[in-house]
Amino acid sequence: MSAPTNTVPTTEVLAIIPAYNEAEALPDFLVELESWTDDDQRTIHPVIVDDGSTDATAAIARDHDATVLELPFNLGVGGAVRAGLRYALAQEAEQVVIIDADGQHDPSDIRALLAALDNGADMAIGSRFADGSGDYDMGVTRRGAQRLLNYLVRKATGFRATDATSGFRAFDRSVVSFLADRYPVEYLADTVEVIVLVQGAGLQVVEVPVGMRRRQGGTPSKGSFGLLFNYLRLLVGVAGTAVIGRSRRVHS
Repeated sequence: MSAPTNTVPTTEVLAIIPAYNEAEALPDFLVELESWTDDDQRTIHPVIVDDGSTDATAAIARDHDATVLELPFNLGVGGAVRAGLRYALAQEAEQVVIIDADGQHDPSDIRALLAALDNGADMAIGSRFADGSGDYDMGVTRRGAQRLLNYLVRKATGFRATDATSGFRAFDRSVVSFLADRYPVEYLADTVEVIVLVQGAGLQVVEVPVGMRRRQGGTPSKGSFGLLFNYLRLLVGVAGTAVIGRSRRVHS
């Protein structure tokens, strides 16, 4: 990973943005982040983790005064987020937001995520399906698969997730420190397994309702075969955790 191109004031909220060939969507998205603020006058500093892009992703990020972490080759979302968390830990960031570069996540919803941290949560998940989140169209098969993962997370941890696969999240410093060397790199594990890890560490996880927009450009990087493989791998892992957790509760 190359050295970042600038440093970040510790008073700002860091937005870790994994990006792989997102030159089409990135400019408008970064403009939105530049104008973001809240009632506490916090601002967002974007940290673009360029995950081996072959387009102008890194150059566009620099043009918008973002910090750029360039990975030598494509690691996937989980690997990119882990790199971003290590940077945030080194910067002693107090609050970190994980947000996609494709424009699907609405930056205005960051306020709700940070408010949850301000109110005592260690990790806040932006849920597309919580009460008040609005309408989000997901295919029947994907929705069924996601509901199964939500169920297994509840069995494994007791946390009643409505959107365990959401990548739109906010962490306080304790979670950043905990996950910087533990963040799962496998696809889907980078969202679902994180909940199991953080809950298992005794840290508080909450969900807040958020909206979801259409992708503003580019194409998804994960094919259907890769998605199925990682889903099945994750299913086995979380199901095993749920069985072990249930057994321990019974014996205790």
